[in-house]
Amino acid sequence: MVALAEAVRDGRIPNADIVVVISDQSQAGGLRKANERGIETLVIERRGRSRVEHDRETVAALQARRVDLVCLAGYMRILSAEFLKAFSGRIVNIHPSLLPLFPGLEPQKQTLESKARVSGCTVHFVDETLDGGPVVAQRQVPVNEGDTVESLSARILVEEHKLYPEAVAMVLSKLVK
Repeated sequence: MVALAEAVRDGRIPNADIVVVISDQSQAGGLRKANERGIETLVIERRGRSRVEHDRETVAALQARRVDLVCLAGYMRILSAEFLKAFSGRIVNIHPSLLPLFPGLEPQKQTLESKARVSGCTVHFVDETLDGGPVVAQRQVPVNEGDTVESLSARILVEEHKLYPEAVAMVLSKLVK
């Protein structure tokens, strides 16, 4: 979220504004960081509610703010069909692997266990599959001898912070659909 906010501020994502940051966790660091940047924040609780109920409230909040593109970061749930329909072709996500390799949870651990020599990150459009939507862009990161989940994750995160703003700029400029 911070990488996107800084890219918008610096003009690397032209003609764009971040209108709201939403989390289901009231203590999420992204909320504090968004507030520090003057970006509206919302907490939409999901505990004790169905996915459809939670997503319906989130969709209403996004539509009320006329959001054109939904950028997920650290969102660890599959979106409901209703959410996907409301923002069809207008939801992107970043994932710390070279999809379609290692979707889902713990992709860095999966990478190390597979003995892969290359990892990276992927920005993709979100569809009804788990990390399976069309790829917008990817960036490779070497897997070094002796890497741990933490060391590999740190190197991938550096590239995620570069790739996500570039990919969002491409989507918004209609270079990819």
